[in-house]
Amino acid sequence: MTEPLLAVLALVVLVWAVFSNRFAGWNITGPLVFVVTGFLMGNPFWGPLTVDVNAPSVHAIAEMTLALLLFSDAARVDMTKLRGDIGVPVRLLGIGLLLSIVLGTATAVWLFNDFNWILAGFVGAALAPTDAALSAQVINDQRIPLRVRRALNVESWLNDGIATPIVMLMLALAATHLGITGNHDEGLGALPELAVGIVVGIAVGLGAAKLIAFASRYNWVLHGGRRLATLAAAIGSFAIAQSLSGNGFIAAFVAGIAFGAALPRDVASADELAVLPELLGEVLALGVWFLFGAAVVPVALEYFSIPSLIYAALSLTVIRMLPVGLALMGTTLDRQTVLFIGWFGPRGLASIVFALLAVEQIGDSSVVGPAVSVITFTVLLSVVAHSFSAGPIGNLYLHSHPDRGPDVDHGPRARTQSHE
Repeated sequence: MTEPLLAVLALVVLVWAVFSNRFAGWNITGPLVFVVTGFLMGNPFWGPLTVDVNAPSVHAIAEMTLALLLFSDAARVDMTKLRGDIGVPVRLLGIGLLLSIVLGTATAVWLFNDFNWILAGFVGAALAPTDAALSAQVINDQRIPLRVRRALNVESWLNDGIATPIVMLMLALAATHLGITGNHDEGLGALPELAVGIVVGIAVGLGAAKLIAFASRYNWVLHGGRRLATLAAAIGSFAIAQSLSGNGFIAAFVAGIAFGAALPRDVASADELAVLPELLGEVLALGVWFLFGAAVVPVALEYFSIPSLIYAALSLTVIRMLPVGLALMGTTLDRQTVLFIGWFGPRGLASIVFALLAVEQIGDSSVVGPAVSVITFTVLLSVVAHSFSAGPIGNLYLHSHPDRGPDVDHGPRARTQSHE
């Protein structure tokens, strides 16, 4: 990454951080600001900055960002708070997510003649995870029932980690189908990578939690040392798995789960110690949104098509909302609440990283370009639609549920680029 690009990015982060609350009042989210700024400053048509989508630094930043957020999100899931109301998140993750992938795959095959089932499966899986940062205004609104906010937040915390193995398998199968050399072994290479990631994640997550607990009880840790150790565990789980030819994303996700489960509550909460990796991940995420606007959007424009826009609209509505409706059948949630949950399934950071992985692993622009275009236009539409609809639809939902009082339990908190 060049110095001018880094300087511009730092200044935009500064401006956004200072005026973030003002932007929030206008329903303008951080991702929207950084995508637009990135496109204006870095696109090859008139932008003064040069950003190459194939640059190793772009891929490294995106991958590290997702790894940090996978770890922090997984670590923050408190099963003791979820135990009494785990049914909705489990249905969304166990039924809704898989149905979204299947429906997204079938829709891609139907709309795009050039997509085989493998490439369509990659698109369906890459666009299944949701990003709560784009609807943070709703998730942080304590007037919305805690059960609804918690379901949306927990879903977004975990669905990218669950979708990652499917995405990696589809990429491995696509590379094998195209005859691209590598350790794919007809798609089966993804399975050993998954196994290595799981083993590394468990070892690092459990080891870090036990070591932090042991050192804390003997007062061996300086102020802030536990958060630094947690950050090291997040980065280490990803880097160790990658160095062992494993899946670093799975390692970070599993490490977060193991860390949160093994950390004794009398030492500290995982939510408290995961603040540093989460904060670093959020800062890097703003950079990824900038790079997305500067490097990925211009590539997608080269493969613009009407079916891509149709798929994007279907992805945010039918492909998302129908599986959510089916998954929540039989619950006590009313129709307005189900529709509310179905709408707030924005696509974001994970989908961007998966698109960059496709560029990196497949490389053939004639094959991966249309798929990246579909993912890009879906994310762009989501950034705009969910950013501006969060406030109005949240108020509309509250108007239809006048009996809902404010929650006294602070409940979940979405990533908002602010920890003050």
